[in-house]
Amino acid sequence: MNQGLTAVVFVVGMLLFMGVGMPMAFALVLTGASMAWVLDFWDTQLLAQNLVAGVDSFPLLAVPFFILAGELMNSGGISRRIIVMAQAWVGHIRGGLGFVTIGAAILMASMSGSALADTAALATILLPMMRAHGYPMGTSAGLIASGGIIAPIIPPSMPFVIYGVTTNTSISALFLSGIVPGLMMGAGLIVAWKLQLRKMDLPAGIPLPLSTKLRETGKAFWALLMPIIIIGGMKTGVFTPTEAAVVAAFYALVIAFFVHREMQLTDLHGVLVRAAKTTAVVMFLCAGAQVASYMITLADLPGTISGWLGSLIEHPKLLMAVMMVALVLIGTALDLTPTILIFAPVMLPIAVKAGIDPVYFGLMFVLNGAIGLITPPVGTVLNVVAGVGRMRLDEVIKGVNPYLITYCLILTLLVIFPQIVTLPVAWMR
Repeated sequence: MNQGLTAVVFVVGMLLFMGVGMPMAFALVLTGASMAWVLDFWDTQLLAQNLVAGVDSFPLLAVPFFILAGELMNSGGISRRIIVMAQAWVGHIRGGLGFVTIGAAILMASMSGSALADTAALATILLPMMRAHGYPMGTSAGLIASGGIIAPIIPPSMPFVIYGVTTNTSISALFLSGIVPGLMMGAGLIVAWKLQLRKMDLPAGIPLPLSTKLRETGKAFWALLMPIIIIGGMKTGVFTPTEAAVVAAFYALVIAFFVHREMQLTDLHGVLVRAAKTTAVVMFLCAGAQVASYMITLADLPGTISGWLGSLIEHPKLLMAVMMVALVLIGTALDLTPTILIFAPVMLPIAVKAGIDPVYFGLMFVLNGAIGLITPPVGTVLNVVAGVGRMRLDEVIKGVNPYLITYCLILTLLVIFPQIVTLPVAWMR
């Protein structure tokens, strides 16, 4: 069977099934089944075995527990205390709520690892405050959406878990690789927000007394302790990333019930249902992707694409740039998780063949996919902000453009200087 034809079946099948509005998980299963038929390898038992194998993974247990931790953070007052603390320290500065958004986004990213959960929490609390203080809503909503996508980069990160399981890359190393780029994203947002402030007529507020700042910081103490426990535990080898997810969920549960006391037993049912629904979506995607991934491997599509890109194998940076551009285009149509599940197993072998560090490539892949969350027309995070703020989507899209450009510049910088990622990882390991 011609490998080029198999590649065409894969691409056309995915586009066809997505075009008719089929859920991504079903599209992956049917595309894999179509490839099996074309390859004359049709076996329903094999398809079923791959569906099971897609979720039969110990590291993947981290996903439901990190999702649960995020839900408990939002329901138990942990997220709110982080935002209030940031507001106490920098809220009085001209445009201070923007800086509060960025600081809170970085802190919350180090706890939940979910872009959607963090964005929803930030938008729910900060958008009404920004509206009340006369902030331009489009620019403000764009900043909140951009801050929310720091979560997939700073550890603990659910996309890193999924990427690590899918490509057999060290999840701990991926976590470490996200620290510096995540902080760069925060710094980039600060610069972009300061530039936007030139166009705004916003007054400065009155600084709060130091005693008030310290009191709000004390209230957020248990929230601030959470990332230290999670990252410190993994760094010292006390627990694995999967076990860290369990610790995060248990810690958030204890704080919500017994320290902050903002949750009752009656609230737990709703939290568990929301976490279960999100987990079911992610896990079914993983199961469906395993079917397609098995057929991709069987058809040697990475080898086919490697042949197409053969002239670039000798030029790693140019190859990296080409793949990043391709992923930017893919990100306009696909969410982060499907992008990882479909394209990471295809692209990583090509990158490794060109001598690109697999952990560095994983960071770049997930960063690119995270940027896709604020890239129209799909832009899942944009839809979350628009829904929470009851705004028109086109207004949010226009507001996110300055921050989108900032992230693309950071992505370009990391392509040119991979040492920004690889050297800190080597040092921390």
